[in-house]
Amino acid sequence: MILVERVTKRFGDYVALDDVSLSVPDGSLTALLGPSGSGKSTLLRIIGGLESPDVGSVTIHGEDQTSVAPQRRGIGFVFQHYAAFKHMTVRDNVAFGLAVRKRPKAEIASRVDELLEIVGLAGYQTRYPSQLSGGQRQRMALARALAVEPRVLLLDEPFGALDAKVRADLREWLRKLHDEVHVTTLLVTHDQEEAMSIADQIAVMDHSRIEQVGTPRELYDRPETPFVMRFLGPVTQLGDALVRPHDIALSVEPRAGSFEAQVARVVHLGFEVRTELVLGDGQELAVQLTRGEADELELAVGDIVHVRSTVLPRALATRAPEADALSA
Repeated sequence: MILVERVTKRFGDYVALDDVSLSVPDGSLTALLGPSGSGKSTLLRIIGGLESPDVGSVTIHGEDQTSVAPQRRGIGFVFQHYAAFKHMTVRDNVAFGLAVRKRPKAEIASRVDELLEIVGLAGYQTRYPSQLSGGQRQRMALARALAVEPRVLLLDEPFGALDAKVRADLREWLRKLHDEVHVTTLLVTHDQEEAMSIADQIAVMDHSRIEQVGTPRELYDRPETPFVMRFLGPVTQLGDALVRPHDIALSVEPRAGSFEAQVARVVHLGFEVRTELVLGDGQELAVQLTRGEADELELAVGDIVHVRSTVLPRALATRAPEADALSA
């Protein structure tokens, strides 16, 4: 388990982390998710020993690692721009950490072959990094990080430099790889879909703090702050409540608790229909319907409909203004 307790980190007057605590279960794949400048990479670097906290501690597997050098923490790193040795083959790049540790040659050869098979690069042993695609280079980087059997694997936007299709393929592959090797993994990303699709738990960060930690479903269905709700999926406002567009029901006749609205636009997108409405007070409202629901209502621009939320209003806490001022 990784345990971060009350960590604060400043760079001059800038507060990068403000009293942050986090627990990462053994064998989990945990994502640090947030916009640029939220503190997620700084937190990763402190866990890895590349930065030191001004206040607080980092414990890994029950051992205080706060002042321990990075190379003694048993951690593997993979960054967005991985610095492979251009003059070395794939085999030699993956074997590098083992060779530095002076492991027996037979052990190195066996471990490298095993990892290249796992990451899908068997048969690429004699190629050089320049002969690999971007996705293949990141697979090599992961194999190299795993070669020394780290206790923890830290990934900082590892697929950020790749195009969307390759990125989507690699994140699914990463989830399968994790299920096979079971190393405790911490992934930094600003991509909500990436975090939601592969992580066991997500720590959502904003303004140098952790807003909420939970499973993807918990965060989406039960957000604790307006930021988490807005950051994880589409949101619209109905009266004083924030709701998901798919959690709004339309009807021709008024229902208990419904609001009257006029249809401003209807957009058909295959299996779903997005409807833009205007409430009586001029507030705009987005609604997501299935094609069957839209066909039954026979919606047209100018129609009057009645809208209501199908879920209980969410009581979302807001951060105190002084906290925002502190972390600005």
